[in-house]
Parts: sequence; C-alpha cells; structure tokens
Amino acid sequence: MNTDNYKILSNYIDLLLDAICVVNEHGCFEFVSAGAERIFGYTPSEMLGRPMIELVHPDDREHTLQVASEINSGVIKVDFENRYIRKNGQIVHLLWSARWSQTHQCRVAVARNITRRKQAEARQEALYAISEAAFAAEDLLALYRSIHQIIVRLMPAQHFAIALQDNGHSMPHFPYSTIEPASGGINMTQLCSKVIRRGETLLVMEDNPAGQPSVFRAIAAEADGPEISWLGVPLKSHQAIIGALVLHHTNKIIYNSAEINMLEFVSTQVALAIERKRMMARLEYLALYDSLTGLPNRVLFHDRVQSALARTRREPDKFALLYLDLDKFKLVNDECGHSEGDKLLQQAAQRIKACLRETDTVARFGGDEFVILLEHIDGDNVAAQIAEKIRLSLQLPFTLINSQQHIFPSIGVALFPCHGTDAQQLLRLADEAMYDVKNDGGNAVRFADQCSVLYRW
Repeated sequence: MNTDNYKILSNYIDLLLDAICVVNEHGCFEFVSAGAERIFGYTPSEMLGRPMIELVHPDDREHTLQVASEINSGVIKVDFENRYIRKNGQIVHLLWSARWSQTHQCRVAVARNITRRKQAEARQEALYAISEAAFAAEDLLALYRSIHQIIVRLMPAQHFAIALQDNGHSMPHFPYSTIEPASGGINMTQLCSKVIRRGETLLVMEDNPAGQPSVFRAIAAEADGPEISWLGVPLKSHQAIIGALVLHHTNKIIYNSAEINMLEFVSTQVALAIERKRMMARLEYLALYDSLTGLPNRVLFHDRVQSALARTRREPDKFALLYLDLDKFKLVNDECGHSEGDKLLQQAAQRIKACLRETDTVARFGGDEFVILLEHIDGDNVAAQIAEKIRLSLQLPFTLINSQQHIFPSIGVALFPCHGTDAQQLLRLADEAMYDVKNDGGNAVRFADQCSVLYRW
C-alpha cells in the first residue's frame, strides 16, 4: 500500500469506537481522534493541550501517573484500566493499550470504553457480597454497614442511609444513616416516605427542579449552600416495599440511567437480605428471650452463668444467683384472669430490672419464677442489699387494668464460690432457700446456708 493509500486510511480512524490519544512528555494531549468525544464527552479541540491527569478519576490518579512513567521509560502496556470523569460528571471505565514513541517523544495510547462490562461485574460482585453479608453479619447494624460499603463500591455515594417502613408506622425511620438530619434543608423523612409510598425511584437535583416534588422545589429555591444531589430507591421484597436506599451529596453528582438501573436491581437483593436478617434476628430473639416479659429465658441465662464461671477461672471473682417466686400469684390468675396475671408479670419484670446493675441479668424461668445473676459482687452484703431492694419494690401494689393487686416475693440466694462451684448446684441451693422462705410465710430473703430469714416485711 503506498503513501496515498495510508492518507486515505487515516480518514477512517474517526469511525473507530475506541479513541486514539497522543500525550506529550509533559502529560498534555497533542492529538485525540474523533472517537474520544464518545468516550470522554469532550470534543478533540477541548482536550488538546489539556493535562491528561485532570480528566482521570481522583482515586486513580496516583496509579495512572505511575503507569505513565513506566510507559515513558519504554514499557509497553496492553491491559491498563482506570476511570475518567466525563464532561457531564459521569464516570467512565477505560481499558488502555499504550507505548512510548522515542522518535516523536510522545505516548500513543488507545482507549476502549469498558464501563458496561465493569458495571456488570460490579453488579454481580455486589450480589455475592450482599448474600454473604446477610449470613455473615452478626446483627442488623453490621448488615447495614456492609450494605453501605457494597453500595459505595458500585457508584458515588458521599452519604448513605437506609430508611425502613415498619407495619403500623406512618413514617419511615432510619436504622442506619451517615446523613446529618435536615442536611442542606432536605426533609429526609418526607422524601423517603414518597419513595416508599410510590414504589418509584426519586432523583432530586437543585439545578433541575422541573418534575421534582414540591417539598424539594421549595428547598431548592431557598438554599444558599452547595448544590445537592439526592437519590432514593425503593427496597422491594417479594411481598412489599419495606423501605428505601438513599444516596446523598452536598455537591453536584449526576447518575446515569445505567447506574440507577443497577442500584434498583441491587436494592431488591438488599431488601431480601434485610428481611432475612430481621427474620433470623426475630427467631434468635424467640429462642433466647421470654415472649411475655422480654427477659432472657433459661437458655440465655444458663449461657450468662457459664460465662461468669469461665471468668472466675481467669481471675478471682464472686457472683450470686437469686431464685425468686411471686407468692400466691395463682390467685391473681384464678380471680382476675390470665390477662391480668400477664400484666402483673410484665410489671414485675420491669421492677426487678430497675433494681439491678447493667452487669446483672434477670431471666424468667416460667410461670411466676424469676432467676437473677448478680456478677462481680464483693460479698454477701451486696447480694443481700440488691435482694432486699427487689423485695421492697415488688411488695408495692400493682395497678392492673381492672384491679389493684399486692404480690409478695420469696427470694433464695446462693453465692459463688462459698455455696457451690457449678451452675446446677447454685441454682438448686437458691431454689431450696426460696422454698424455705415460702414455707415460712414468704415475702423474705434467705441465703442458702442460713436457717433463719434475713429480711421479712
């Protein structure tokens, strides 16, 4: 092919979907093909003379300069990836092949737009990550944090929040949010409520008020601060819309339709993960807590006692177990009904909790029996004082729906290590001491090794 044919061939370079870029030794564009406008959003004339690094995503600039230096030293690159910021603010993922021309003292590179491929990969990775987080997260808060980290890897998110709409509540609440309340004047609750109620994505920007909700148009008109971008996507499960994902910026960020579609797709998996984790948390709660009083049950209480015993093996420590029974509680059920009896048990549970320290545990063992673990006590005086405090609290009248009742407790106390060295032995001794109190008329506290009642009203 002769020289004239090469000139003719050069006329067809502009048909390439890829962009050909020539960058001089100072890092500025010397030539870009027409295809660059499809990739970067700038015309060739807007790019010529401009430093290449200015268009690179800030997070990729250091690595890009390092690779450029390697190319300038003679290394040929055929698979370098980085991100650029288009003229409209959107992010584009590029795959580069480049080499240095010693003759012309410039770097010649070909850029291919791989944004769709990267978005597909990111979406797939996000789905795996969300599924893994749903099982691996210790609790709901840990799951929300994981979701936050996954979302910010997908798309720009300066601030992030999860809004949930629970049954029986008219307005959503925010179990997780990095957004300041009323940030930029935005009423987060009102906007999220609109997203959830309509089940549609809402994109709000100050410089594009047309078609935006009236609440935001008023905010945009009054705002004196930085521009605001707000994106809310409904969390749709198989059964209902449970809430919304929120991405918020205090500067102008433009989301393209592909990014929004990807977030909508991922949000479905997020909704399922949240529902699954909430269900697991509910099942765990039912397995470890009493459904009537909300107190720990036998399983959780025994676990707490075993933990206390394990600590005593590492360092000297004392604790006490209290076994408590409400005297003549059966009469309340028989005379007033089980509904009144349940109310009394709930109030009794709260009174007992109010008498304890943060390190203590009270559990309901069933019926009107409660067991209490007092950790880190110096001696029997501490256990006696707390037990008496509980007794005095419970002997006050209980105001129920249809009546007022007086119920008195019988309390047995066993101390570790002086009364026993294992959980079963301590519980048995506290239980026996409690029954001794009941047999003597009740409403008193007795220690396991004492024959006389310590306190009686």
